[in-house]
Amino acid sequence: MDERIAQAIQKRTPEGMLGCAAAFRIAEDLGVTPRAVGQTADELNVRLTGCQLRLFGHGDQKGVQPAEEVAPEVAQAIQEGLILGRLPCAVAWAIAVRFGMPKSEVANAAETLGVRIAQCQIGAF
Repeated sequence: MDERIAQAIQKRTPEGMLGCAAAFRIAEDLGVTPRAVGQTADELNVRLTGCQLRLFGHGDQKGVQPAEEVAPEVAQAIQEGLILGRLPCAVAWAIAVRFGMPKSEVANAAETLGVRIAQCQIGAF
């Protein structure tokens, strides 16, 4: 286990939970991959929470909601980003940046299209 990562996680884990955004900040600050942070959190029995795509870790609040409408260009980008029928988390993030939309809206659009998101960058799923 990388002690630098472990210490950074322990500083940011109230009640044994580490938010997705905090995991990415740790990775950036330490120059490591988000996956390394996720693996270390797992080894420390720290629960990942607050997925930026709203797929998990939002308590009683509903996470992903089907979008009322999906712009054709967003639908096309999602379809083009599929790998083995699923949309990788990193691709969903890239689509959000490309179209200037919140990450959660990409997840909502994927839900409407019946597309599952996979390959969490921090290893949650």
